[in-house]
Amino acid sequence: MFIKSLLLFSLAVLISMLYSNNSIAQSHEKLAKASQNPVTNFLNFPFQNNTNYGVGPHKRTQNVLNIQPVIPFSLGKKVTMINRIILPVITQPSSTEDNSSTGTGDLLYTAWFSPAKASKIIWGVGPVLQLPTSTSDQFGSGEFGIGPSVVLLSMIDKWVAGAVINNIKTFGDKSTNKFFINYFVNYNMPNGWYLVSAPIVTANWNAAQDQKWLVPVGGGIGKVVKLGGKLPLSMQFQVFNNVVRPDGLGSWQTRIQLHFMFPTKQMKEQMKNK
Repeated sequence: MFIKSLLLFSLAVLISMLYSNNSIAQSHEKLAKASQNPVTNFLNFPFQNNTNYGVGPHKRTQNVLNIQPVIPFSLGKKVTMINRIILPVITQPSSTEDNSSTGTGDLLYTAWFSPAKASKIIWGVGPVLQLPTSTSDQFGSGEFGIGPSVVLLSMIDKWVAGAVINNIKTFGDKSTNKFFINYFVNYNMPNGWYLVSAPIVTANWNAAQDQKWLVPVGGGIGKVVKLGGKLPLSMQFQVFNNVVRPDGLGSWQTRIQLHFMFPTKQMKEQMKNK
């Protein structure tokens, strides 16, 4: 599965490079930085596929495809509202049989309120909601939840670094209470290439002390191209080692992400002026 993921990413890079216009390298670098900013003024449509290896007693493979559109709205000249939706499509291996089942997990909706004018520290705060859309209890708690969310980042020369943090408590028979931090460090190189490390660290506060945390460490590489010379697409491939993990999860995971970007009128003007 790891080799298959790597081959799929390599194929995507080669195909999209055939349709890209690499003569505008400066534009690609700006687009790469924009793709790495969770509160950028773009219409964003990332598809993030996470594959977890060695799951369950039979050491099988779990796959989670996160469909996560990000839609910004201007609330006047001073504030932008960033709406992010994450709908997971999960393929879960059975713990007893040699087969898997696929369904949707619980949908997450985040509304960040961010200053319209960027500064050295870019930030946004707001609520995160969990909506009970899971098709089965093996894909999610199926409960409504709410909590705070914050995003912080900074761009210095070729570096983009920051974190998305939230904590969601659900209400119902399961009453889950989970913490999430997705920290990211990107180093941008010529022609739209970049190095990336963006692990997702989670904690289940209701679990036993030695079962609370999942802490992956790793990273990978990405590239921004323009499909047909017009449509920006950021692609990345990452590998993570779960240095701390609860029982039932394996040591390794991989991620392939395809991130389509549609700049708003305001963002086009900002990019021309930079």
